[in-house]
Amino acid sequence: MSELAIRPSIGFVPAAEPFEGRHLIDGAWQGSADGATFERISPSHGVVVSRSAQGSAAEAEAAVLAAERAFDAGVWSGISGKERATVLLKVADLIEANADRMIELEVLESGKPIAQARGEVTGAADLWRYAASLARTVHGDSHDTLGEDMVAMVLKQPIGVVSIITPWNFPFWILSQKLPFALAAGCTCVVKPSEMTPSTTVMLGELLIEAGLPAGVCNIVLGYGEPVGSVLAAHKSVAMVSFTGSTRVGKMISEVAADTLKKVALELGGKNAQVIFPDADLEAAADAVVFGTYFNVGQCCNGSSRVIVHKDIAEAFVERVVALSRKVRFGDPMDEATQVGAIVTEAHNVQIHKHVEAAQVAGAKVVLGGGPLNVDGLSDQFYQPTVLIDVSAHIGAAQDEIFGPVLSVMTFDSLEEAVTLANSTDYGLSAGVWSDSVHTCLEFSRRAEAGTVWTNTWMDGFPEVTFGGAKQSGQGREIGRYGFEEFMEVKSVVMRIGNTRARWVTDTNEE
Repeated sequence: MSELAIRPSIGFVPAAEPFEGRHLIDGAWQGSADGATFERISPSHGVVVSRSAQGSAAEAEAAVLAAERAFDAGVWSGISGKERATVLLKVADLIEANADRMIELEVLESGKPIAQARGEVTGAADLWRYAASLARTVHGDSHDTLGEDMVAMVLKQPIGVVSIITPWNFPFWILSQKLPFALAAGCTCVVKPSEMTPSTTVMLGELLIEAGLPAGVCNIVLGYGEPVGSVLAAHKSVAMVSFTGSTRVGKMISEVAADTLKKVALELGGKNAQVIFPDADLEAAADAVVFGTYFNVGQCCNGSSRVIVHKDIAEAFVERVVALSRKVRFGDPMDEATQVGAIVTEAHNVQIHKHVEAAQVAGAKVVLGGGPLNVDGLSDQFYQPTVLIDVSAHIGAAQDEIFGPVLSVMTFDSLEEAVTLANSTDYGLSAGVWSDSVHTCLEFSRRAEAGTVWTNTWMDGFPEVTFGGAKQSGQGREIGRYGFEEFMEVKSVVMRIGNTRARWVTDTNEE
C-alpha cells in the first residue's frame, strides 16, 4: 500500500447546506406533488451534498406533455436555425461563466477529481458551440433529374419530443453530448439525470432559462429509473429515447419502447481492448493503457479494461504498466493534484472486489492491487489500482464490464489472434491498436468490431467525430453530424410542375 501514490484529505469542508434541486416543468421550478425528496451523500467525503425533489409518474407525465405542447406550438421547432443557434451559443458562454460552482458539485456528487471535472464542464461548452453550428447548416437534398415536369426534395425535420436519460459517471459531459444536438435539431426534451448526480443538470436548467430557451422546450425531472425513467421510455408522446448506461437497462428500454415503435439511441457498456504490437512506442502505449484503466476510477464505458499484448514483449510491458500504475495519484478528489478519486457507491466498491476475487479463482494472478484502498481523512469508497495477468479470454475478467480500476492482461502471437481476442466479447464500443506499421493499424481498425478505433492513442475525442457502439454496446450515434441527424426525421416531398399528370380515369372508362 505504501508503494502507491496516495494523497490524503486536504481538509476540504463542503457547504453546510446541501444544494436543493427541483424539477423544471414547462418553464417553472417545482417540487414533487407528494413532497418526496432524496439525498446524495458524497462518495469521497461521506456527507450530504445535495437534496433533490423525488419525481413520480405524475411529474414525468407533466414534463412530457409540456414538451409536446411546446413542440406542437412551434416555439422552438418552428423557428430558424439561426435563432436556435443564438440560444445555444449563449448557453455555452453561460456554462463557462458558471463553471466553478458546477465543477465543485460534480466532484462532490461523483467522487471524480476536480481537475477532471473542470475539463469536462468547461470542455462541454465546445459541444454546445458545435451543435449551434449544425443548427444553421442542416440541409436535405433535391432531385432535379426526374423529368421536366417533376422535382423532389428530401427534408430533415425534428423528430419531436425526446427523452434523455443520463448516467452518473460523466453527468454533465454526457448530457452535453445529447441535449444541445437535440435542441439544434428543433426537438423538445425531457431530461432525467442519474439520482446519484442530479445537480449539474439542474444548474444547466437555470442557464437554459437565462439564455432564453422557451418554456417547455427542455424539462427536467429528478428521481429514479422507476417510475420516472419508465414513463419517459414508454410514453406514447415521446418520439425518441436517448439513453446512456448499462447494457442491461438499455435492453429494458428497448423492450418498453417497442410498444410504440419509438426510436431508441443507446450508448451502453464496453469491454474495450488496447492491442500492443512489438514495434509500438511502448512507453507511450504503457502510459495510454494506464490512463485508459484508471481514468474516472475505471468507471468509464470507454475505459481500456483489457490489454492484449504480444507475447514477445508481454512481461516487460506489464512491468512498465505496473510501475506507472504505482505513480498514479489516488486520493482526495478536491486536491488539484489527484488523478483518481472515489468509487461511486459502497455497493459498487464491493462488486469490483468480487470481480477481482472471481478472476483469481478462475486462474488470473494479481500483480498489483487487488483490494479496497484506505485514504486518510476520507470515506472507504476507494479501490487500489489493480492489474491481473494470465487472464483467459473466456473468464469474467475478460468478458464482464467491471467498471473499476482493474486491468486484465492477455497475450497474442499473430495479428489474426489479436483481432479474434479483441472481438471476443459481446461488447463493441471502442478498441485501440499500437504499432509503427500503418498497415497493421489499418488492418486491425477495419476488422475490429467497435464503433471507435484509436491508433497509437487512446480516448481522444472531438465534437465533430461521431461516437457510438456496435454489438451490445448500443445503437445509434452521438455528437458529430451523424449524432445530430439521429434527432431528425427524413421526409420526401415530390412535386409535379404544372398540370401535366396523365389522368388515370378518362372518358374511355365509360365505354
